[in-house]
Amino acid sequence: MTLKAPQVSEEIVVTGVGLALPGADTPRELLRAIDECGVDRPYEPFDTGARIGRRGHRYKDRATQLALCAAQGALRDAALIPGDSEELTVPGGTVGVVASSNLGNLDTACLTAAAIAEDSVAGLSPMGLPNASSNVVASWAAIRFGLRGPNLMLCNGATSGLDAVHWAVTMVAAGRVRRALVIGVETHNAVVEGLLCGSPGGSTSAEDLLLDGAGALVVEGAAWARDRGVEPAAVLGRYARRTELGACIKTLLPGGAAPGVWFTPEGYGTPRDASAAAAPVPDGVPRHDLTTAFGRASGALGVLQCAAAVGWLGTAEGRADAGDALITSGDDTTDAVAALLLSPPGRLAAVPRRPGGAAA
Repeated sequence: MTLKAPQVSEEIVVTGVGLALPGADTPRELLRAIDECGVDRPYEPFDTGARIGRRGHRYKDRATQLALCAAQGALRDAALIPGDSEELTVPGGTVGVVASSNLGNLDTACLTAAAIAEDSVAGLSPMGLPNASSNVVASWAAIRFGLRGPNLMLCNGATSGLDAVHWAVTMVAAGRVRRALVIGVETHNAVVEGLLCGSPGGSTSAEDLLLDGAGALVVEGAAWARDRGVEPAAVLGRYARRTELGACIKTLLPGGAAPGVWFTPEGYGTPRDASAAAAPVPDGVPRHDLTTAFGRASGALGVLQCAAAVGWLGTAEGRADAGDALITSGDDTTDAVAALLLSPPGRLAAVPRRPGGAAA
């Protein structure tokens, strides 16, 4: 296979979105949940069996099950698999996978360590042990859907989800693949709760609500999407990674320019967030914090923010002249900050140049 980088002017677009969240099946429903429902809304955990079937559960942890549900939705939304099967409509080598999760298989790793401590390796199940690998989510997505392009798993702290989107875009822009599936997933279980909240059941405050869900995107070269007859949902813009929130935003929006909407770092403006004292975005810009509806999303945050931004771009407020969606993960209290701009599909270049040399 000959790989060749595309022309630098090639646009990278979002062609599919999938969600595995309670009460939000589409990007617009996700945006509505953030705006209206708040943390006190009652909901049942997302039923993965109803989406991927009980056979899809065998020997897989909760994070992998959620990720497969979101991945299936994104691939269908992008017309990469049909509605009645999971058979790819393009060669598997043209699709890569980048997944993000900081805590997804923490429970498996801890339970595995506990079993070894109590009963040595004889207490381990050979079927469950692969779930202790940090790459299990990305690997199972590739195996289930036949995605044979590059396969990456990020566990990169507060910026991990946006970093995953960035590396997927980089793979497409470099001509390694024509499109990439990006997954962000986290789970809420006793092990994660004990780590983040001090002890299982130790906190019931809004700030300590934890996500149990997943989101997925398909990012694709605009020319390849056009060749397949697929309309983009958003255009991926510039990405930046810095040590401070203000500096990161200024890199993307120099001169104090205002975005059309701001998807803030999780918990931004809460009492424990010291970085919100001087907001780097004008007060009149609408703000959305996923924490208010689904809790702290950690490695899944950036992917879910992009999904919500797609929902906003599809509303009247997100029309082509309303400005870009600014997405930020991490703040001045974390080790890094990442930011990304998403634009309406109406801003797609009139004649996007074709990526060169990726597999057919």
